[in-house]
Amino acid sequence: MNRVVLRRMLSTLTGKVLAAVALLVGVTFGSYLLIMYFAPDMSHLLVGKNPGTADLARLRAELGYGAPPLEGYLRLMWNYLHGDLGRSYAGGAPVAALLGRAVPVSLALLAPGFIAGHLAGLLLAAHGALRPGGAADRWIMRGAVGLMSLSFPVVIILTQVLLASDRGLDLFPLRGWPGPGSGGYWWHVAVPTVALSLVTVGYNIRFYRALLGAELECGYVRLARAYGAGGWTVIGRHVLGNILPPVATRIVYSLPPLAVGGSLLLETYFGVPGIGLESYRAVMNGDQPVLMAIVALSAVLFALANLSIDALHRRLDPRLELLAAV
Repeated sequence: MNRVVLRRMLSTLTGKVLAAVALLVGVTFGSYLLIMYFAPDMSHLLVGKNPGTADLARLRAELGYGAPPLEGYLRLMWNYLHGDLGRSYAGGAPVAALLGRAVPVSLALLAPGFIAGHLAGLLLAAHGALRPGGAADRWIMRGAVGLMSLSFPVVIILTQVLLASDRGLDLFPLRGWPGPGSGGYWWHVAVPTVALSLVTVGYNIRFYRALLGAELECGYVRLARAYGAGGWTVIGRHVLGNILPPVATRIVYSLPPLAVGGSLLLETYFGVPGIGLESYRAVMNGDQPVLMAIVALSAVLFALANLSIDALHRRLDPRLELLAAV
């Protein structure tokens, strides 16, 4: 690797790191100001009945009220860097332990539906793209538009009524989540998976259909077909490899909002103790340490996605290395 390429790579990495730091600082500082200076003052609710002036002042100092904004923010970030995310106002549990329990549950809940939505979208889009403008292509795209028009709460209610209530098939549990080692994971995740798949598959169909439609018009595809390769063979052996960079971009950038915000409706409706349910409880209870930690976690995930996508593109598409050397 020559020095010019190395300098370009270092410059790109430096820009990515600075952008990630700016994102983290902007999001966390803005949320800190909103929570500490514009949200309701929780000290009067936490101090108990008939508080003394000294007790109230001590509690306000512990919670960070009254400190200069920059000083309070830097103290909070210093604690975060040392792994201290504070304690929840509701019950006094450490926020780090709370998130450590909630995040794996959210990932286990969302992963099957996320994967199923992408696989179904890719297969249906490929089926339509192989015969563009045909009857199958038209009906698939109409179905995608119809699914995109449905709201998430409506889909959740319909799937629960049809699959988990006595008014429908009554096959799966209405609510709840299996404890560690208790089994029944797939039994409890089935209805949320169907709901999430139905909500996302329409968007995935349109995304993959646009990629595949453009790629199937390229010269190498016509050459492969001229040598007798079938449509599915061309897609599997040639086209999929060439569309991996935009697919990876879509997946990587959709993971942070899905992990933090996408689980909110599913978890509150089905009673799953993940990060979405914890976010809802924190908002309803004014649990500011939990809210601040979740916002910081979201910013960290977005920053990591932004840092990793460029390196991921280079691994998926070797042509980018050649372009960097020019």
